[in-house]
Amino acid sequence: MTRHVICKVSEIPPGEKKVVDIDGRSIGVYNVNGNFCAILNRCPHQGGPLCLGRTAGFLRTDRPGGVYEYTRKGEIVRCPWHGWEFDVQTGQSWVSPDNVRVRSYEAGVTAPDAVDAEVDPQTGYVKGPFRAETYPVYVKQLDVVVELP
Repeated sequence: MTRHVICKVSEIPPGEKKVVDIDGRSIGVYNVNGNFCAILNRCPHQGGPLCLGRTAGFLRTDRPGGVYEYTRKGEIVRCPWHGWEFDVQTGQSWVSPDNVRVRSYEAGVTAPDAVDAEVDPQTGYVKGPFRAETYPVYVKQLDVVVELP
């Protein structure tokens, strides 16, 4: 692992990010409530500049017109090209099973056994098919440091 000092901790306040170039890789370094994490600035869906997207959380409700709950604030980045969402700490993509569907039609072929999908217990979202590349980040004294393989 090669260590790269990115900046002072004070340069990335909680809820903010800094996009840096390290050895030809564009990487977004995020401060999520005092925890630093880093992801490759490339959406695995179609290569968009992932870290230039909006950083937000999840909004959910149990029914239309119900009480809305905003969770995981500052932990989810949305690709500016197509809106795909990724966890900035793990790189995992997440989709809402209620919003990602198409009309279905009965067919004469039996589907294979369904695979249990991993569901986020806070949001009810299902793990998506992609994962953004992440890197270890730590604070040494007052510097933010990213490790690359």
